[in-house]
Amino acid sequence: MTRKRKTHMGGFELIIADEILRARFGNGFEEAQPVPSGKILHYSIDLHTNAHAFRKGRRIMVQVQSTWFPVYDRNPQKFVPDIYEAHASDYVSATQRIYRGGSSASAIALPVVK
Repeated sequence: MTRKRKTHMGGFELIIADEILRARFGNGFEEAQPVPSGKILHYSIDLHTNAHAFRKGRRIMVQVQSTWFPVYDRNPQKFVPDIYEAHASDYVSATQRIYRGGSSASAIALPVVK
């Protein structure tokens, strides 16, 4: 006789979309540009053809990171013409900000399909 076990997946996290956009290419891939410190910038990140259905009551999490090392190469956090030629002194701490209110509030646009 086989018994069915009820599984509880509380706290389970599953990556459904991941994308790397180097801010130095925020205005296009033709030329790398430094990111000005303390200035609010707009980034639009296309998750391509990824589609996922969320059941009612589920929560989603969004992570904004300045590096994804060791999954992806190291990010010096300091503008250098070529990150593959960065020196040890180019690897500095960086602070990323997400804004919660006003005209500069960060947002995620998700389509709702009935």
